[in-house]
Amino acid sequence: MDTRTEKNLKSVHPDLAKVFRLAYGRAAVKPVITSEPRTVAEQRKLVANGASRTMNSRHLPSSDGFVRALDICFFIDGKISWKPSLYKTFADIMKAAAKELKIPIEWGGDWRTFKDGPHFQLPWKQYP
Repeated sequence: MDTRTEKNLKSVHPDLAKVFRLAYGRAAVKPVITSEPRTVAEQRKLVANGASRTMNSRHLPSSDGFVRALDICFFIDGKISWKPSLYKTFADIMKAAAKELKIPIEWGGDWRTFKDGPHFQLPWKQYP
């Protein structure tokens, strides 16, 4: 795992980190975690710029200090690829890992109103 991903994974809730580590080990094309914990000010800017739609982001640390979401990307030939099939394939691997570990996750690519293929999070209901 690259150093950026290892560093960013330290701030992710341990359950989501477990799912990611298992999926990462099974993926042929390895993702990079691009998200870091956000401050409220950073989240405000993202909402103002249209990059996020909520101030209730799972990228904001909870009282335990962990975030409950992560964003990924793929580097192909040294450039970021936004090819949907890469994200769908990794999402399928993440979902299988989550099922195996009995840890519920949500993939932003499954959302109805705002598709967010790079985004994975723990559900609010089980992880307030």
